[in-house]
Amino acid sequence: MAVPEDTRGRTGRVRLTREAVLRRAVAVADADGLPALTMRRLADELGVEAMSLYHHVAGKDALLDGIADLVFAEVLEAASTGPGADAVRQGSVRWDAAVRTRILAARTVMLRHPWAPLVIASRPAIGFAASRHVDALVGLMRTGGLSHDLIHHGLHALGSRLYGFTQEVGEPDPSAAEARAAARVMIDRLPNLAAMLEAVAHDDPGSTLGWCDDQTEFEFALDVLLEGLQRRASGA
Repeated sequence: MAVPEDTRGRTGRVRLTREAVLRRAVAVADADGLPALTMRRLADELGVEAMSLYHHVAGKDALLDGIADLVFAEVLEAASTGPGADAVRQGSVRWDAAVRTRILAARTVMLRHPWAPLVIASRPAIGFAASRHVDALVGLMRTGGLSHDLIHHGLHALGSRLYGFTQEVGEPDPSAAEARAAARVMIDRLPNLAAMLEAVAHDDPGSTLGWCDDQTEFEFALDVLLEGLQRRASGA
């Protein structure tokens, strides 16, 4: 496989950088999924020996930390075009609208990299780019008049939505046979839940749950939480 232009020096010899390694790792995960991302596969993609990678990432955990941070760098870039604290301070946009815009920008990035939420959720600590994203959200809330205590509660309530995904991501879809069997049990034993699902269920090929519109449900829950924080902040 050809080595990408940005990994070769003037002599034609392979010149690796940490960023080049991480970007190629993201490309592998995007193309073939996270299970395909191994150090050997990554070395093959870059046209180098696997041991060469360890000069730039200490191992698989360091690689995952790095690609999670790279994704959040994309989040910061995507969110930079939205309204910031100055707009909230000047009254041209409400804090909750600015927070909503920033979180939905993060979601756009996560949808580009469907493997990323699984990596982010598995890391023991968030990286610096992710911390900057949360810091910006806290700044918008604080500028909007929320107390630090309410902001703290709000961050807990928003949970993974802060980062543009929900914990539903990655749940396996049941097979058609399993779904039919579950439906029969539900109708017999859980009539109220069955009636609700019959009323709201629809076919969404991109759904992680298999029967609901993920984007609609993500935005609905986000709006409910932000509206609740706004009412608390205004003392209503």
